[in-house]
Amino acid sequence: MAYLVLARKYRSTTFDEVVGQEAISQTLVAAIESGRIAHAYLFTGTRGVGKTTMARILAKALNCMSAPGPTAKPCGKCEACLAIARGDDLDVVEIDGASNRGIDEIRELRANAIFRPARCRYKIYYIDEVHMLTMPAFNALLKTLEEPPEHVKFIFSTTEAEKLPATILSRCQRYDFRNIPTPQIAAHLKALCKAEKVPAADDALFRVARAAAGSMRDGLSLLDQLLAAGQEITDEAVIRLLGTPPEERMTTMADAIASGNAAGALGELNALLESGISLSGAVGALGELFRNLMLASACGPASELIELPDTQRQAVAALAGRFSLPALVHAVGLLQSLERNVRSSSVARALAEASVVRLAAADKFIDPQSLIARLEAMGRSPASATAPRAAMPAEGEKKKPLTP
Repeated sequence: MAYLVLARKYRSTTFDEVVGQEAISQTLVAAIESGRIAHAYLFTGTRGVGKTTMARILAKALNCMSAPGPTAKPCGKCEACLAIARGDDLDVVEIDGASNRGIDEIRELRANAIFRPARCRYKIYYIDEVHMLTMPAFNALLKTLEEPPEHVKFIFSTTEAEKLPATILSRCQRYDFRNIPTPQIAAHLKALCKAEKVPAADDALFRVARAAAGSMRDGLSLLDQLLAAGQEITDEAVIRLLGTPPEERMTTMADAIASGNAAGALGELNALLESGISLSGAVGALGELFRNLMLASACGPASELIELPDTQRQAVAALAGRFSLPALVHAVGLLQSLERNVRSSSVARALAEASVVRLAAADKFIDPQSLIARLEAMGRSPASATAPRAAMPAEGEKKKPLTP
């Protein structure tokens, strides 16, 4: 039997199972239960956040054969539910907008839409990446989209909603899918590892979830790679897969920077590069660390904005206390600019080393904020208040001409 990837094997089958999109699920459930079902839906959001999954669940909810009408809890066992889950139902037509983007395909859709569904309640057209359609295709779709036959429903999904014509947007109910928070991705990955009976370290799964950057599918793909490489998910295995340095090494480098030890910080950077970590990966990890330090300093170490497991928050809190908040803000800006320049520079390592020295020897450089503070302090000093001023001529007295 062919191996089924985790993203397909554990695809959500009900509204309650969709991770991270509770508001959209609740709205769709309420609409179905009240009978206020729109004729066209638009799902927008980045890749891997559940748009296609939600579209299939909505299609099952509208066409489940075990219920007398649309239901918010499709059975998942009838012929229609099973076929929709597989993506091959006769009455739920899934169209790839990237490869079927011309006016001829939309004309064929319009011609077929007038016929009633073969066995289900509705004929549903799901167009993925709908923004790829040509403008003539959009124009051909407008009339059918505005006043479709009563047995037709449209579901569109896109990662670039800004490319859709306003005439299309105005005819759809729009739902914006948010990026899934890292802790929710980590919790879901942990549940899947338990179901697969694979031991997994919490810190390793959190690292995978953070690398997924809000995309559940990206997180599942990374987990698939780890499962293919071994029978246990460890932090070391994740570091090897992602090519990112461990937090302990980055903390040591930041500690050297806080101590003003430029040589020590450069030595840590060199050790990272010799261990196989790319320069861009090291710079990105250092930038992420200083971002967490800034957030810990501004919001406290318990802030939800800091995407770290609890075991690492204490180290971040202790290290943040060694920097001033303006210094951390300056470091984040410097490292973000460095990360952009590293990708295109022929002297990327020299730039990185210069930035590390700049951070470690920050007290030897005068930044604009400290200069302004010094000038303000001079303006408030007693000496400036009692400094002699040029005498003004008395009333009626003429100004003396300036002598060469």
